Amino acid sequence: MPSGLVALLDDVAAIAKLAAASVDDIGVAASRAGTKTAGVVIDDAAVTPRYVDGFSPARELPMIAKIAKGSLRNKLLFLLPAAVLLGQFASFLIPAILIIGGLFLSYEAAEKILELCKIDETTKHEGPAIVQGGAREDQMVSGAIRTDLILSAEIMAIALSEVSGEIWWQQTIVLALIGIGITIAVYGAVAIIVKMDDVGLHLAIEYEGFVASFGRGLVSFMPKLLSAIAIIGTLAMAWVGGGLLVHNLAEMGWHGPEHLIEMVAHPIMGLAPSSIAGILDWFVLALLSGLFAIVVGTIIAPLIHKFMPHGKQQDGAAT
Repeated sequence: MPSGLVALLDDVAAIAKLAAASVDDIGVAASRAGTKTAGVVIDDAAVTPRYVDGFSPARELPMIAKIAKGSLRNKLLFLLPAAVLLGQFASFLIPAILIIGGLFLSYEAAEKILELCKIDETTKHEGPAIVQGGAREDQMVSGAIRTDLILSAEIMAIALSEVSGEIWWQQTIVLALIGIGITIAVYGAVAIIVKMDDVGLHLAIEYEGFVASFGRGLVSFMPKLLSAIAIIGTLAMAWVGGGLLVHNLAEMGWHGPEHLIEMVAHPIMGLAPSSIAGILDWFVLALLSGLFAIVVGTIIAPLIHKFMPHGKQQDGAAT
């Protein structure tokens, strides 16, 4: 009897060790996959504030809450099951799906860069009008959730590519953790960003001296921060889109872009001292991948405009 108890305890200990190892593996996989999605996450955070711009300040946080709920629904109810099924039964399609995602991100990055280069003299000094009406609010929330679906699909696909070798339940846990964590991070940050000017205005009105000056500075700083986030999001999107294209084209047998980037990058990397070699290597590869994405996005933009002539107009109206 004691020997049976000892054997049972040994089995329990072995199961516990296996479970602990699985938890560690899941944590590492989630961290690795989450890092790869950073570019799309930044763009998601940059896009969302546009959908609440012009609405009454009292409606901004409720709208963001609705968008966040829709984002979680997108990730957990629709994209997560599809991603797990894809990873288990059709993992050979992942590179092709990531190439499509890379093309989309490249197109979006190229379009945004062209938009940043344009200045509309008739509207650049105008502030947003306060928008009223539940119907308009529902329309903008629905538009934001549709946009989030595309970006969330990219996030889940990139994450899936990092855990494609795991068993299905580990994939499910990792993708769920990433989906929940990214949603909380993105929309928590968006909520803070869109309310900071209100906080600054409150400080400027209700207080005096340094606090009031800080509030006025906060109000004047927020438009610059939003512009900076938009630029960073665009650059990150180009970097991620280019990286997806280069890596997955090589996975499918076409190494031309990868070899071209390496041919350009290696002479530059050779000039760096060893102390900054790693940082410079990453920066050069990210820069060249981003440039490749912008070139590709510029090339495919006319085709997308031809076959989806009204989509961009609607997006522009929404933003």
